[in-house]
Amino acid sequence: MVDVRKVYQEHQALLEGHFLLSSGNHSKYYLQSARVLENPKVAEQLATALASEIRQSNINIDLVCSPALGGLLIGYELARALGVRFIFAERKDGKMEIRRGFSISKGENVLICEDIITTGGSALEVADEVEKLGGNVVGFSALANRGFCSRVGSDIAPKESCKLPKDKPLFALDDFIFEIYSPEKCPLCAEGDKPIKPGSRGN
Repeated sequence: MVDVRKVYQEHQALLEGHFLLSSGNHSKYYLQSARVLENPKVAEQLATALASEIRQSNINIDLVCSPALGGLLIGYELARALGVRFIFAERKDGKMEIRRGFSISKGENVLICEDIITTGGSALEVADEVEKLGGNVVGFSALANRGFCSRVGSDIAPKESCKLPKDKPLFALDDFIFEIYSPEKCPLCAEGDKPIKPGSRGN
């Protein structure tokens, strides 16, 4: 079994600071998956471990679909490990769309793959697009689960903010639970520190 937390630490991908998240909330920690996945051998190792966990569930998967940009690398590697096709969705005018000539056969079983699942909002958007094209979403997957949603193999109960459907499994290699603050209740802001958006300073 891969120790994904150790992998993130070894690749300086578990960042500490004051971060502005895509939700608008703030956190002292941030997982920068790109630092981990820039090494193809490490990406393959993580995807193989995730694929092994998924196979134990005995669900039938025909296709992996990821949201761009974060889910592209791990989604492709996971599809390769599972021996299935890979496509992705991307934002156009703020909305997730499956474009570039990608198609989904009616009833095709699709696994949604992200690098990190927080509340699952982006993954759910992709799932909705898959279903519009006739696909059957059989589950969700990620390298890491931020603890808002319940994953297979963990006893963490889902929070109200989890957007993933309760009747679909979530597969991930580990739980990373960090405190998240609304801007008005952020203790780092109270100390006069300004948050940065991940990626804005080389991180």
